[in-house]
Amino acid sequence: MADIKEKLEKATVTSLGAGVGGASGATVGVLELAAAQGTVTSLSAGIVIGAGALAGAVTFFLGYKAYRHFKKPKG
Repeated sequence: MADIKEKLEKATVTSLGAGVGGASGATVGVLELAAAQGTVTSLSAGIVIGAGALAGAVTFFLGYKAYRHFKKPKG
């Protein structure tokens, strides 16, 4: 049961990070499109959004792993 709970926590943290990163990536992607005035395609903006989602997911997951490491009882 504890193993399932830990997997569920990891999945939740990772998806939350992907959501936050995706929102940040979307903001940067839209600003990139607006500033470029046609030199940037929607594909490159989509790549920026995807990269933001991936970066957010990885960051949140690694933060969660660090938190779990420090929270573990010494012994």
